[in-house]
Amino acid sequence: MPSPQPLGGKRGGPQGRPSLRFRRRGTLLLVGIVLALSLLQPALELATSGYTRIELTDARTGSQLLTVILHESEPITLTWKNSLFGVDVTEVFLAKDGLLVQTQVTYAGPQGTPPSVSPRDVEDLYHTGGPFSAQGLSKPFRQILFRVGEVGRPRLYVRDRVVDFQREVGFGGRVLLVARPSTWRESLLHVWTALCASIWRRFHAAKFSVGEFQQTWYISQHPFLPGV
Repeated sequence: MPSPQPLGGKRGGPQGRPSLRFRRRGTLLLVGIVLALSLLQPALELATSGYTRIELTDARTGSQLLTVILHESEPITLTWKNSLFGVDVTEVFLAKDGLLVQTQVTYAGPQGTPPSVSPRDVEDLYHTGGPFSAQGLSKPFRQILFRVGEVGRPRLYVRDRVVDFQREVGFGGRVLLVARPSTWRESLLHVWTALCASIWRRFHAAKFSVGEFQQTWYISQHPFLPGV
């Protein structure tokens, strides 16, 4: 009487390992994926170019305070108080080709709206003080080192975030702001994350609207409910 065989057939038989045809298909599929990615990479690099990555760190400890990928010409704003001249300073920078370009600076005093000046006069006014406002500057920076004074209270505004330097590193601390071009992988991840967040917000808003409609319809069909 022959001995019983396992349900899957003999080890090493046709049912115990993938067929040669199946393995060839898997290899061809893997090669196709690699070729497609290699062909798509230049297109992805072009589509995700023009982004600037900024990193804000504690210059003493190296701990990261903020990392953001900015779109081309997206602004960030720095505010601080100049204790020497007693004015509130506002500086606006735009992200351009992996750099931060200073485009506006305002020294505002208690007298009201500061007078407008030419960009070429800004360097002298930095030293002489007094209220002024200048637009149309084009001063590029790769990195900026801030020293936190007792009065200055510098703050960086990036989208909906505010970084208070004194709160983060304390009086006498230093904060380093570095800008560089974003890699295509970083930019792609940023675009994907933003897209998912946008879809989620729209879905949540649509879901809320449908819920409101259903509640309104139910109340209209039952006008004598308690509290209605």
